[in-house]
Amino acid sequence: MNEVDRLKNQQLIDRVIWARRGIAHRAGRIGLASLRLASLLFLLCGPATGAATGAERLESYLKGLRSLSSRFEQVTLSADGGRMVESQGTLYLKRPGKFRWEYGNPVKQVIIADGKRVWLHDLELDQVSHQRQGKALEGTPAQLLAMDEPIERYFRVSLWDGGDEREWVELQPKAKDTQVVRIRIGFIGERLDTLLMEDSFLQLTRFTFTGTERNPILQDDLFRFDESTGGEFLQID
Repeated sequence: MNEVDRLKNQQLIDRVIWARRGIAHRAGRIGLASLRLASLLFLLCGPATGAATGAERLESYLKGLRSLSSRFEQVTLSADGGRMVESQGTLYLKRPGKFRWEYGNPVKQVIIADGKRVWLHDLELDQVSHQRQGKALEGTPAQLLAMDEPIERYFRVSLWDGGDEREWVELQPKAKDTQVVRIRIGFIGERLDTLLMEDSFLQLTRFTFTGTERNPILQDDLFRFDESTGGEFLQID
């Protein structure tokens, strides 16, 4: 059984596309998948309340979470199941509202959210795109951070049986016009292991996390973009 069939048969992939304004150029699809995931992680760093079993599982993981670092592998599939992008790198997350993604393969990119703007630096093209963070994350779960509202107000939260060793939580947006169709979060014990996303464009994205560290000490410089790096700057707004 090839990799695509295995992923489809196990239903361990979900689709997401950030087909909105902004921040994409030649290899931007890699970076945008990270922004989508970071958006979800922002949501997960927000408050989680409610009596639903899925919500309680999220709350258990999120309690006391202030920062996160992890290596990741990303696989994105097209609607017909063909492999589109396979990449890897390191992520850093610091609440509230800051993240950094470093892609080392196949395209070197750095994505930084500093709380005000999102910066995408394509090192190979020597290009920097940047946009107001609120606008860049518009229509994503990250938008809930500023609202300080519970997950269940915008998502139906439940447990999902993936038929494996992971404990899965599924989130389905309540809004009908959202591009995110379904999000599944897989835990092994207290460790975030896998994140699967599905979008209305039938694209599938899977992130697998390794070497995850909870509440590491992260320097503020990680979440500042150095504008003196040079290159071509593209301001989206």
